[in-house]
Amino acid sequence: MSPIIIAVIVLALVFDFLNGIHDSSNVVATMISSRALSPRAALFMTALANFFGPFLFGVAVANTIGHEIVAAEAINIQVLIAALVSAIVWNLLTWYLGFPSSSSHALIGGFIGAVVIGAGWQAIQLQGMEKILIALFTSPIIGFVIGYLILRLILLLSWNATPRINALFKRGQVVTALALALSHGTNDAQKTMGIITLALVIGGYLDVFAVPIWVIVLCASMIALGTAVGGNRLIKTLGGKFFKIRPVDGFAAQLASAIVILTASIVGGPVSTTQVVSSAIMGVGAAERVNKVRWGVAREIVTAWLLTIPATALLAAGLYWIITRYFP
Repeated sequence: MSPIIIAVIVLALVFDFLNGIHDSSNVVATMISSRALSPRAALFMTALANFFGPFLFGVAVANTIGHEIVAAEAINIQVLIAALVSAIVWNLLTWYLGFPSSSSHALIGGFIGAVVIGAGWQAIQLQGMEKILIALFTSPIIGFVIGYLILRLILLLSWNATPRINALFKRGQVVTALALALSHGTNDAQKTMGIITLALVIGGYLDVFAVPIWVIVLCASMIALGTAVGGNRLIKTLGGKFFKIRPVDGFAAQLASAIVILTASIVGGPVSTTQVVSSAIMGVGAAERVNKVRWGVAREIVTAWLLTIPATALLAAGLYWIITRYFP
């Protein structure tokens, strides 16, 4: 295998690892904030579930990322390198600042910027891009609505319950967190699988786009490792800054998020775990009392979401220019 293909694989796995760090907070924040599990136990359980997710629910998202956005023959390896470096830099910056921005948006933005500069707009397959953008931008709204409805239903069914019901929701959070972690591993690890498989097709190591089993194992392992390391800054943002989360809130938010992400994974829609979980938390808070949610924090995060795709696209375009100019 050529050194440049190996370099792409290494960069993709670094992105996958950082994605695990970035998104570990999304899965465990509510569970830790509501004291359902300790941080160490929550991260360990989530890491295991992240590893097994891609093996249980297939690789439909990987096919979307690597096969439906651009035609392999229209791009080169430098495009993939620029896209990955752009996404990695953005992830590191937002992790340092404590913004739960979207790793998915970062990768898609970098991919778009590098492809357009490297091969032109005609290289973008509009049908595939439309599918991705619809998934990315509608999933937070759906997460908010489902989170709102689930908590309203729970409150309706348990209106006469004693405070002891909190113990039930604490135990239930282990199940919902497990479902959320499986869905996260299924959706997010596949984005890296798609990039690596695309690199193998471009390099001539695969005749057709089909994700090899060793790629699945590597990507699942790296996102699981990143999740195990965790991201304390982001856990603090998601777990406490929106509102004080109780066991019932955590249960409802995790259930809503798992439903949205797992459904998207099965149909091949790449979604942002960060966006879905954050919007589900806000939906749960709004279901109880609209002014319970600290909407100022939500506005800051929405700003980060809106900036991610254009910022990473511009960064990837600049990186591609530098790579092709000085490392042809």
